[in-house]
Amino acid sequence: MQNENTFKTNLIKEIKNKFPGCMIFHLNPSERNGVPDLLILYKNKWATLEGKKSKNSKKRPHQNYYVDLMNKMSFSRFVYPENKEEVLNELSKAFRT
Repeated sequence: MQNENTFKTNLIKEIKNKFPGCMIFHLNPSERNGVPDLLILYKNKWATLEGKKSKNSKKRPHQNYYVDLMNKMSFSRFVYPENKEEVLNELSKAFRT
């Protein structure tokens, strides 16, 4: 099993290939505890992703709150190796609408 940083690095590469021209920013959790790791800007859409090394990884306080809130605003998910393809497919649909 790969560690969380390796998973996120590979995930970013895959997102950049899937959505050419997108911009991806690492958000600073020390500014607001629980905010997802990644902000993805693509054309006139945006999404956030909180990367985890597995579906059983522990969540920090407030992460569920911010993922749910940002999903209501646009698109946000927890992503880990076990659901990565599903999340990327959902993200493709969100970016197409």
